[in-house]
Amino acid sequence: MGTTSTPDEGAAAAEGFSEQERAAMKQRAEELRAQADRGDKAAADEADVLAKIAEMPDEDRALAERVHHVVTTVAPELSPKLYYGQPAYARKKKVVCFFRSGRMDKEPYSTFGFSGEANLDDPSGLWPSSYALADDVTEQAWERLAALVAQAVS
Repeated sequence: MGTTSTPDEGAAAAEGFSEQERAAMKQRAEELRAQADRGDKAAADEADVLAKIAEMPDEDRALAERVHHVVTTVAPELSPKLYYGQPAYARKKKVVCFFRSGRMDKEPYSTFGFSGEANLDDPSGLWPSSYALADDVTEQAWERLAALVAQAVS
């Protein structure tokens, strides 16, 4: 993604968000809920996504937090929303990409996927539409995921 970090920051990112970052996310969710109470649908949707992420088992929560950060950084034009009860990111109310918690789905790994709205079609007629996310995703894999999100919204 082109950002540099200190070794300590890289280690924290690999393990998920710090307690301070989680507290900030919870605070943001509360702010969004307050906006939602005033009729802001986008704020309500993002608050729902952050609340769903907070409910996930630790390992999946760390992955979902990182996915949320990657997608909202690389493609800020996408709006967070729940999709089949899991975090997703939409353009014009149509889901482009989504995260599925493996542990909540009783699967061996979590999944990050793309819908037909994503601009990923390959002329060969064959391309992946979802990716397994293990607990030990490498920085190189996160960069690849960020590039795929950028392509999906191009």
